[in-house]
Amino acid sequence: MPKVSRDTATQGGDYGPVVDHSEDLEPYTVDFLMFREDVDHTPLLKELPDGRCQCPHWGYVFKGEIVFRYDDHDEAYHAGEAFYAPPGHVPVHTEPGSEYLQFSPADDMRRTSAVVLNKFPPLCG
Repeated sequence: MPKVSRDTATQGGDYGPVVDHSEDLEPYTVDFLMFREDVDHTPLLKELPDGRCQCPHWGYVFKGEIVFRYDDHDEAYHAGEAFYAPPGHVPVHTEPGSEYLQFSPADDMRRTSAVVLNKFPPLCG
């Protein structure tokens, strides 16, 4: 069976505010994410339908807190909690030092990442 760890992941990178170690284990992408600072993804997702991430994610928070905004409410997840973020969310707050693991359909994640990573370099410079 395929497997990956933060140390063996071959994709992703250090994007300044965010460090992403990822690997495609088709049909899913596995991301180990660590946030150095709070990042509101609202400006990064503007080009996606409704300005929201259309990729579902399942995950687990190791440290800190993450908040996803939906049309009608916010959902906060803390260390020790598993989560499901359905399509139509915007990550609006990640406590600095937060670390989490997320699983996403690989095709959806590639489409989302293409938009987000296009916007990220200006935030890192």
